Amino acid sequence: MMENNLKKTVLYENHIRLGAKMIDYSGFCMPLQYTSSLIEHMAVRNTSGVFDVSHMGKFILNGKNSMDLVQYLTTNDLSKIKIGQAQYSCFTNNHGGIIDDLVIYKISEKKLLLIVNAVNIEKNKKWISHHIKKNAYNIEFIDSSQDYSLLAVQGPLSLVYIQKLTNIPLKMIPFYNFEIGEFSGIQNVLISCTGYTGSKGVEIYIPNEYAEKIWNDILEIEKNKIIPCGIASRNSLRLEMGYRLYGQDISEEITPIEAGLSWIIKFEKEFLSREILQKQKKKGEHKKFISFVVEEKGKIPRQGYSLIDKDDNIIGNVTSGIFSPVLKKGIGLGYLWNQTPKTGSIFLSIRKKKIPIKIVKSPFINIKNN
Repeated sequence: MMENNLKKTVLYENHIRLGAKMIDYSGFCMPLQYTSSLIEHMAVRNTSGVFDVSHMGKFILNGKNSMDLVQYLTTNDLSKIKIGQAQYSCFTNNHGGIIDDLVIYKISEKKLLLIVNAVNIEKNKKWISHHIKKNAYNIEFIDSSQDYSLLAVQGPLSLVYIQKLTNIPLKMIPFYNFEIGEFSGIQNVLISCTGYTGSKGVEIYIPNEYAEKIWNDILEIEKNKIIPCGIASRNSLRLEMGYRLYGQDISEEITPIEAGLSWIIKFEKEFLSREILQKQKKKGEHKKFISFVVEEKGKIPRQGYSLIDKDDNIIGNVTSGIFSPVLKKGIGLGYLWNQTPKTGSIFLSIRKKKIPIKIVKSPFINIKNN
């Protein structure tokens, strides 16, 4: 009954045939796993896996004011990238909070492709439409979320395997660049060197009518070498890289400065909430995003767990946590509400027990993708 009330990608029946366990994810019926999350996780780290991430929002902005609009609504500087490149950025609200994080593809000086989180599609549409109307911009705004599918092929051997399906030299595409060409016999396919796992790979944007063909071709090109992967392994893979997840690690109540995303804020340009973020950065009195490991065996941090000091005072919270399949220990992301304690350690509170944690820099693991 659950599945009847949820949106489905065009590959839904394929996931069922492959024996996937389906769950509600951002209002979509998505595969949690096909075999096990551990097998799928390690396939992406060691060989290759393919994800159906067609639930992601896909917006097209086309017109002479497209760049002006996106420059104003996002924190990063779109003028710094060329046609054929992509950029990670975020929308902020009037108070500096993160409306959404997104990837922007510069198709031309007038045409942009925006990839947004599925849970925020409607919110983002209203936000963008409001500002187009407010500024009387000459922009064609198309929501292509339900018209295009998105497949992510990730892993150190992924490009070797799928190279057989295209004449585009995949290894020659730099990180956060893209090419448009033929893939698996289909013309005008956008292939980008991006992903949410940290491992080498590409994301492939295709009209829905060709999604099943390309999905099957990817799985068949190297039989049993590229395996289908679900949401569970996608989550553990992104966590090993310290990548934020909207709705857990970032939200409209958290600014990009608090979220440790100052590197995507370019104060030399004008953008919405610029002054608010400048003041916050200058003042320096804000909660701090942290990455941490749990050295004690068998202890795994979970969303909502408290972070405490030596005197049992709650000083922060965990937003994401897992057992890392690569490190073989618990890792987590979270926030310290005040500055890091000057003396003593920080602890994870699990069932009233104090478990020591060690703050580290993300990513948690080093990946060699050469």
